[in-house]
Amino acid sequence: MNNIPEILSKQRAFFKSQKTKDVSYRLSLLKTLKQEIVSNEQAIYSALKKDFRKPEFETFISEYGLVISELNLAIKNLKKWTKPKRVKSSMLTFPSRDYIYKEPYGNILIIAPWNYPFLLAIEPLIMAIAAGNTAILKPSELTKHTSQLITDIIQKTCPETVAISIEGGVETATELLAQKWDYIFFTGSVSVGKIVAQAAAKYMTPVTLELGGKSPCIIDETVDLKLVARRISWGKFLNAGQTCIAADYIIIKSNIKEPFIEALKTEIIKRYGVNPKESPDFPRIINKKNVLRLADMLEDSQVIFGGHIDVETCYIAPTLVDNPNLDSKIMSDEIFGPILPILTYDTEQNLEHIIWNYDKPLALYVFSNNDAFIKQTIKKYSFGGGVINDLLIHFGNHRLPFGGVGASGLGAYHGKTGFDTFSHNKGISKRGNWTDPGVRYAPYKGKLALLKKMFKYFS
Repeated sequence: MNNIPEILSKQRAFFKSQKTKDVSYRLSLLKTLKQEIVSNEQAIYSALKKDFRKPEFETFISEYGLVISELNLAIKNLKKWTKPKRVKSSMLTFPSRDYIYKEPYGNILIIAPWNYPFLLAIEPLIMAIAAGNTAILKPSELTKHTSQLITDIIQKTCPETVAISIEGGVETATELLAQKWDYIFFTGSVSVGKIVAQAAAKYMTPVTLELGGKSPCIIDETVDLKLVARRISWGKFLNAGQTCIAADYIIIKSNIKEPFIEALKTEIIKRYGVNPKESPDFPRIINKKNVLRLADMLEDSQVIFGGHIDVETCYIAPTLVDNPNLDSKIMSDEIFGPILPILTYDTEQNLEHIIWNYDKPLALYVFSNNDAFIKQTIKKYSFGGGVINDLLIHFGNHRLPFGGVGASGLGAYHGKTGFDTFSHNKGISKRGNWTDPGVRYAPYKGKLALLKKMFKYFS
């Protein structure tokens, strides 16, 4: 049993030693971590297959490959990222030279989810270490094979005073959240995100909350339906739909709904076969509890394709649902599974009525060749990030910040943005001594008019 307060105390002491502020030390940790991950590539594929039959290809494209890319990026750019940045001085503070220093927050808590259990645990850890912090990571208890492997990898690459993985369920998470942290990074559901935010508020701890929501996918009549169906079948059913930025529902122009459904059915069969249960490329739902949750959503739904459920093997077929009510079970919460409701629209007001019925989503997708419609849609609706004419791919660009807005999350990461997330921007002015204008000093009589002119001219 891990003694959490004792481990955290040791990490605090190590952080105060200033060792993690040494960029060469951070680089040595990142390089060692990369070596260990590379040597465990097959073990990572095996762990994820055991946890929910994830195909090796999907594990590489959505977990392993992205982690290695993030490590390469950090190792290549860390020295540049950590250099103080000179910024333009203000004439109001003349004479001075002004800088922004990147300073680590200190002791970080990272709570990872189960749906991409390797990626979403290791990626924030990489940038927490790169930024000079210590970290305690709690991987998901629902993916026991992957979590154990993560624990082993971190144990082999980092001293406990720098980083450690602590496995456990709700009790462990509760004890971790009861501690005082310098930063908390959480990925998971909206409901648990609220609990994390409340715990962080007790100590005024800054947080990043990567949550979710009902992400819409809009399709207008200007598109190539076969291409759209191919891209949606990939983006929606990747990881059996257990993706926080998966399209949660389709809103399609009513006059192309039927041919789109037929195109999508054809595409699903082409990718996964007539019986996707036999496909080596279609993962399982994480556990029986979530299978039953999804089955409950389907009870009052009009299933027009798929719908087969096997609770014992945690299987749900790729499923299409026709025109559910906005207040139905399937439209009340994020689906997080291989079920795709298809709604229709004819006017802008129809779109507004549907999308604004829900909280701000983590993602929004629009398939269209009408530039005016695309620009209008992107500007009108508030969401974390999105893609035009595809799904998910914005997640793969480290130059784009990834995060939610409103109920779908707080803060962002990925690439340099991730390094910035775990760094405090410390502003420093270095004042010159060769002159000292007297306008700021008392007595103030006769100086206010001059001060106002200075602010007007130099601000």
